[in-house]
Amino acid sequence: MQAARGKAFIAVATLLVLAGCAGNGTPQLMNLRTGDGPDEFAILPSKPLTMPADLSTLPEPTLGGTNRTDAQPFDDAIVALGGTPGSAGGIPAGDSALYNHAARFGVDGGIRATLASEDLNWRRDNNGRILERLLNVNVYYKAYRKQRLDQQAELARWRAAGVKTPSAPPRKPGEE
Repeated sequence: MQAARGKAFIAVATLLVLAGCAGNGTPQLMNLRTGDGPDEFAILPSKPLTMPADLSTLPEPTLGGTNRTDAQPFDDAIVALGGTPGSAGGIPAGDSALYNHAARFGVDGGIRATLASEDLNWRRDNNGRILERLLNVNVYYKAYRKQRLDQQAELARWRAAGVKTPSAPPRKPGEE
């Protein structure tokens, strides 16, 4: 009887150890199940379709290239900040004041790579327990809980400073 229990315990322990070792090494904190169906947002144009005056002026289609209705997030952000998109390298003269203000404390050219490696280390350190990984439990919000902004405290701080703020929903019961 005890030998059977011992074998069952060893089998379960082995299964848990193997489940913890599975994967490609990149932590998956957001374990959501999605279907393999079509994504309707991938096929809808984000900008209105327009017929050009002369069809011969259209560029040749390239595999993986862009088209006139593709979203241009960098250009859209430049326009939203009051800049001029599509300038040929460097910073346009009209945007130099904005750039100087944003870069007043220094600019790190490799910030994206630095943040990506730090975030990967953070996700590896907060990857969840063995059973959470085995059962595909979503541990994203638990991993980043310490970095979360307390929206109610921030709202109270801005209001106390006399800044007009938009209305916000009241604190939910049990919300930190």
